Amino acid sequence: MNQLLLLCRPGYEKECAAEIQDQASDRQIFGFVQTKAQQGYVTYQCYQAEEADRLAKELPLSGLIFARQMMVTGPLLEQLPEQDRISPIVEALSSIQKAGELRVETPDNDDAKQLSKFCRKFTVPLRQALKKSGQLLHKENPKRPVIHVLFVASGQAFVGYSYTSNNSPYPMGILRLRQPSDAPSRSSLKLEEAFQVFIPQDEHDTRLTSGLNGVDLGACPGGWTYQLVRRGMMVAAVDHGSMAQTLMETGQVKHYAEDGFRFEPPRKNIYWLVCDMVDKPARVAQLIEEWALSGWFIEAIFNLKLPMKARYKEVTQVLETMDAVFKEQGFSGYQIQCKHLYHDRDEVTVHLDLRAMKRK
Repeated sequence: MNQLLLLCRPGYEKECAAEIQDQASDRQIFGFVQTKAQQGYVTYQCYQAEEADRLAKELPLSGLIFARQMMVTGPLLEQLPEQDRISPIVEALSSIQKAGELRVETPDNDDAKQLSKFCRKFTVPLRQALKKSGQLLHKENPKRPVIHVLFVASGQAFVGYSYTSNNSPYPMGILRLRQPSDAPSRSSLKLEEAFQVFIPQDEHDTRLTSGLNGVDLGACPGGWTYQLVRRGMMVAAVDHGSMAQTLMETGQVKHYAEDGFRFEPPRKNIYWLVCDMVDKPARVAQLIEEWALSGWFIEAIFNLKLPMKARYKEVTQVLETMDAVFKEQGFSGYQIQCKHLYHDRDEVTVHLDLRAMKRK
């Protein structure tokens, strides 16, 4: 197995392919990409032996913008016999011993998702066969690799593994959330997912807790404000539109009917700045940079709306510019993360953490 397979949102294969090509080349790991539009995954075939495994260990999945999941696989298994799909899969996994978990899944495309019911049923007998062969432990072990069987069509599957220290814990790399019945808009799920992805669970009690102050730029009708309010924060909601009355009745929200690009907070003890305004990515990023350099917040989550073309290039340029601006100003210790989340559409979500930022 010397191929890295990355799951992504259908329609973003080119961006995912360009990113893995750049990241692998930076590590002097060379190969070639294969993908098709709307299939929801990309493969990177390495030229040298063991280099896909090296990428799976050394290339942080959290640092990839467009990849949801990453696994080492062999070539596609085709024409798996309907009467016995298990035997060739077990044989293809012969190099793996004592894995800690099995996941039978599909890419996030319409054709493959029709196999979801089959995958659930197929998991039980395959798990039993892998345990019998010693390739899978009898009890799940989070310290051992995960076996992946990815069905891309009926009778066609990639098989391989990922490392629990560098993979997504969610099936298909997707964190599925339920829309709260009292949330003002579905955009609320974007911020909820961002909190789950960017903030470690054991730090929610200190970084996402009551008593903190937040600002929501482009707030109306209040989908993102809702996520701050439900955690007990006091929020300045900035937008010319109308806020949901249910949020205003909490007493935790003050509405400023102003332009988010011109707003200056009257109080500077802000912990969270969140922003989901529709504008050019560079303009939104510049706004966040200005707030950061002014010292007006501690952590920020904001969306960058993507253009129709050159989306990967646009995002990387914006992030590189932000990094350069901070360095030119003598800042260090900040962290920037960017991810194309499941609840994002034609946008990416950025987390800027200034807790340890220092100025020379």
